[in-house]
Amino acid sequence: KKGQVEQVNNGEVQQEEKEQPKLKIVNQNSKSRPYAVMINNNHAAWPQCGIGDAYIVYEIVAEGGITRMMALYKDQDTAKIGSIRSARHYFLDYALENDAIYVHYGWSPQAQSDISSLGVDNINGIYESESAFWRVDDKYAPHNAVTSTKDILEIADRKGYRVDKEKDNVLNYVVAEVNLEDGKIADDVVIPYSDYNEVEYIYDEDLKEYVRYSRGEKQVDWNSGETITTKNIIIEKAENWTLNDGSGKGRQTLDNVTTLEGYYITNGKVIEITCEKESRSGQTVYKDLEGNEINVNDGKTFIQICPINADITCLLYTSPSPRDISGS
Repeated sequence: KKGQVEQVNNGEVQQEEKEQPKLKIVNQNSKSRPYAVMINNNHAAWPQCGIGDAYIVYEIVAEGGITRMMALYKDQDTAKIGSIRSARHYFLDYALENDAIYVHYGWSPQAQSDISSLGVDNINGIYESESAFWRVDDKYAPHNAVTSTKDILEIADRKGYRVDKEKDNVLNYVVAEVNLEDGKIADDVVIPYSDYNEVEYIYDEDLKEYVRYSRGEKQVDWNSGETITTKNIIIEKAENWTLNDGSGKGRQTLDNVTTLEGYYITNGKVIEITCEKESRSGQTVYKDLEGNEINVNDGKTFIQICPINADITCLLYTSPSPRDISGS
């Protein structure tokens, strides 16, 4: 987004565009569309690769209480992303609001139908070559399909997908540090999705970022071994339930086109927010409790869309971290 500055020229007030300070997390001047990749979060798929290069990662519950992720990339060169899993229809809402090309490996019947009816530009790895979506030997199927940003872009070009974005960033990134002076301490954030998966973030004061854990295990990159961290955490509490589709697979759906309660967490502090989404393709607007759109720190963001009854803890009070950030 660009601001406006007034100039007086021969008595007439004119508007001139003023460039915002450059962001590190995204190139504000880039016109390229992002791409949203479905990431497997089954324990058998750990560790994942390429998540550290994403600027936003969404995590939502799927069947069996297992979560799936959708990682967003923009102007990024990542040689291996994965493992990649199949589409779920409610993730489409967040691909659409980010104006992203949606990348997946297979799909549920609901996702397949919605991709068609909503006209989602998508890449299904099942129908692509084994050189573009390949299986690695150090994991077993279906937890071992991977791709790269180079392959994604080549396929998108072949399919004739639009390359220029038509929407601004969902998040209102700012260069000036956001410290949430009126927030409460959030050194240790625990988000229980289900009996199968509990996500935890522990604040590292030296890094000024949160270290990510899942099921009690510190998350690292498959290739580099580097720890997964994030500058920002946004939590949205949404009602989910099992579809009565006759499949017996326990597939979920989500009530997210509404105003949801949530939290914004950064720099060891938390505030309560609302998350307003008016349509499936409409961009979520994150506001503080006074109705102002929040500013978000220039850095990576995990957006945790969790069950509405999730007993989120360690948000509103100081708690000694139960783990050593440098260990597991």
